This record gives sequence, structure tokens and C-alpha cells, in this order.
Amino acid sequence: MLDEKRILLIIGGGIAAYKTLELIRLLRGAGAEVVPVLTRAGAQFVTPLSVAALAGHPLHQDLFDLTTEAEMGHIELSRAADLVVVAPCTADLMAKMAGGHADDLASTLLMATDKRVLIAPAMNVRMWEHPATQRNLAQLRTDGVLVTGPAHGDMACGEHGPGRMAEPGAIVAAIGAALGGGPLAGRHVLVTSGPTHEPIDPVRYIANRSSGAQGTALAAALRDLGARVSFVTGPASVPPPQGVTVVRIETARQMLEAVEAALPADAAVFAAAVADWRVTHEATQKMKKGAAGLPVLEFAENPDILATVSRHAQRPALVVGFAAETENVIAHATAKRARKGCDWIVANDVSPATGIMGGAENAVHLITAEGAEDWPRLPKPQVAARLAARIAAHLTGHTE
Repeated sequence: MLDEKRILLIIGGGIAAYKTLELIRLLRGAGAEVVPVLTRAGAQFVTPLSVAALAGHPLHQDLFDLTTEAEMGHIELSRAADLVVVAPCTADLMAKMAGGHADDLASTLLMATDKRVLIAPAMNVRMWEHPATQRNLAQLRTDGVLVTGPAHGDMACGEHGPGRMAEPGAIVAAIGAALGGGPLAGRHVLVTSGPTHEPIDPVRYIANRSSGAQGTALAAALRDLGARVSFVTGPASVPPPQGVTVVRIETARQMLEAVEAALPADAAVFAAAVADWRVTHEATQKMKKGAAGLPVLEFAENPDILATVSRHAQRPALVVGFAAETENVIAHATAKRARKGCDWIVANDVSPATGIMGGAENAVHLITAEGAEDWPRLPKPQVAARLAARIAAHLTGHTE
């Protein structure tokens, strides 16, 4: 499965480090070459001798190793691999990666590599759920880092919840998917994101409070599953992910044009918060206060992008819309799905009290022909990963 693949394995400092011994054994059994890097903290949980013996390869621990650094050994290490794997990836390592730190061999390798990186987070449940860790996770996903786990379960500290490192077999499967292109390899997925800005005059516009965070996270998650992603984005406050084709637009009409230009696609996900109306006659100069009183603005409806693509001659096999509601969420979203002609609707309650619009978390309901599924409130990257996996299962004909 992994014949002749070279894995650079960075072992972080957590109790889950003991599982990496089994991971090394499984990787070598699958035909991979494993080059181990052990952090100083990792050496508190597994010995250098055991890691090196199982890997059958010299162990690397020190950045300033004169033998290898005379030839910039950390550069060679970071680029000679087919994939860099960090397991266990502690909260500290995640923070270093997200912040671009390079103060030891492991963090320097991660900064210097030009290969894909897969992390298997492992930490206490409170550390995993801490806002700083979730911010770092979102940044890493945006940067193109692949993530497997963590799993739910009992922990060495006595607590229960998310934070257990994925089992070695699951990590091997994730490595295989990363090197094989993932379940969406060869598929093209179109994603829209962010708000649209509909100009009133050169300095004013109509918009909404969307940050673009959910659409960005979804594009990254689909990319991580191997899809070729076309990302059509309005003026979002969240930067677009790397590794996708970005098309920047301002208005709803520009978004429709960009969407149609991106077709055909295997799936299309419309996460953008498109303004329903635009001003009919945009002023060419800034509108001024005056004795004439308040200006009168006339409005026209913007094109309905979701409905247009749902009935398009090049309709994707799967069309997914979003519904941001403030009341009767499931009823309104169910009616919207029927009205628009799409396959799924991802609905959420964006009432101010929820903190979802522009926030870091989301709580959605997936509306399909079979009915409504209630998903728990999760950080937006986790909602994105769950939806991307569901899309992949639908397109490939596999169940979750």
C-alpha cells in the first residue's frame, strides 16, 4: 500500500507517543520507509533506542547536529520525504506550527518542508477545546495541513472526551489517503463563500455580517480529501485557503458569472451569503446630505445563484445550499430546498444570541430528501470536515 513511500515521522511529547511504536511497525509492514524525529518531550515517553530499532533508521533529535548540519541536514530531512507526519501532535506543536516558530528540530523541519503535513492531535480534552487550540487548528487547516482525529474516549488523565490520538491503524489509513490523493481525487468541487457587496455609491454598499469562515473551512476540508476546488469568494474577512483556485468577486452578479465559468463540477456548495437585493441606480459620486432630504433608493432582486445552478444544463451531481435563518430554521430550510431545487441545505440559526454569524463555531441542520439531521455545535473547521466527508461519501457511493 505504501511501497517505497518515505514518511518523516515527528513524535511529540504526550502519553500517546507509546502508540507511535505500533504506528512505525504498521507503516513498515505496509512497505513504507520511516525516518523518525523524536522531540525532547517525546523522549520522556518513548526511548530513542526503541524508536530507532523499530524504524530501522537512524533517529534524529538535535537541530544543531554538526555531522548533518554542515550540509543543512534539516533541509534535506524535510524535503526527502513523501509526507511529514506528526504523531502525537501536542497543543504546543500545533501552536508552533500555526505561529511559524522554528526553535528546535521538529518545528524547523515543519517550517522548511515543501511536502504535505499530516498531524494526529493528542491532548487533554480541555486543552483540545481551548479557544487557542481551535484557532490554531483552523489556521493549520487553512495552511493545508491534514488532520486525523482526535478520537473521543477515556484519557490517561482520567477525563473523557475528544483528545485521544487516533489509533495507529486509522493514522495509516489517513497516510494512505494523503499519498493516494484522497477519496475526492480527480473530482472538481465548486465552493462559494463570504458576503457580496452591492454598491450604493463609491463608498457605501449593502452587505451582511458573514466572515466567510465556514466557506473557507469547507474549501480546505474538500481540498484535504483530494478535490480540485474552485473557490469563489466575496470580500470576506477570513483569507482563502491555500491549494485552491481562488476567484474574487464583489457583487452577486459577478459571483453568478464566476460560478457559471467554473462549471462543470462534480459538486457545488453555496456557502456564500449573497445579498438578495441591489440598488437599481448606483450613484457614480458619493451621495451627500442636502436640503432635498433623504435619498430614495430603488432596489432590484439579485440573481438566485443556487436556483440557477440547480436547474443548469451543467448541473453538478450534488448541489448544496446554505440557509441562514433566525426563526423556524428547519421549516424555512426545508421549504428553501424544495423551492431552489437543490439536493441538500445546510441550515443554521444566526440570531445574534447564538454568536454564529461571524463567530468561530456553528450548529447546523442538514436537510436532505430523507429529512433533517441535527448536528452538534462544533468549531467551523470540524463542521466543514464532517460535511466534506459526507460529500465524499455521496460522490463515491460509500456510506460513512
